[in-house]
Amino acid sequence: MLAFIMGVLGFALCFVYDINSITMKCRVLSSGFAAGSLLIGAATALPCLEAAKSGCFAGAADICLLVVGALAAAALAYCLFFALPFEKTYTAPVQGRRTYTYGAYALCRHPGIICFFIMQLCLGLAARPAGVLISGMVLSALNLAYALFQDVVTFPKTFCDYEDYRKRVPFLIPNAGSIARAKKTWGYPYEKEEKL
Repeated sequence: MLAFIMGVLGFALCFVYDINSITMKCRVLSSGFAAGSLLIGAATALPCLEAAKSGCFAGAADICLLVVGALAAAALAYCLFFALPFEKTYTAPVQGRRTYTYGAYALCRHPGIICFFIMQLCLGLAARPAGVLISGMVLSALNLAYALFQDVVTFPKTFCDYEDYRKRVPFLIPNAGSIARAKKTWGYPYEKEEKL
């Protein structure tokens, strides 16, 4: 239960961070995303540690689920912190930012949502207690709600070209065109994009 509360609080801090970034711009609240991400990470790790202590991860199926969950977690970290130019995404002034429309962000506008869901599903199934899976699915729903909030409220006010990005790139489910563009532009440097 503590882990679930930590996860919900983590998403609340992420919402506060986004609202703050377009309204109050309070320096104290600008660390909400980092603090929220840490709480969500802890909320994911704690039930897994408890399940491991109780011997839940014993069979081959559990190991496979854990491997897929770990790969999804790595893909999530990549999408959030390495697929984007870090400084221009997280430390530059909010107004006038441009979207990064290459690689993972050519696939869909919120690629981390899929990674987060797969991670929570695999870890919940491997841990076995129904509470871990239910908690993971609720956190996945909160993550989707957060992405919808960003897509409708904060990102159009944060990125000067977000409306165009929304027209060109699917919200969550990649299509043939977005997959082709992602393959073609994977690892495309941000500086080169600015000159287009």
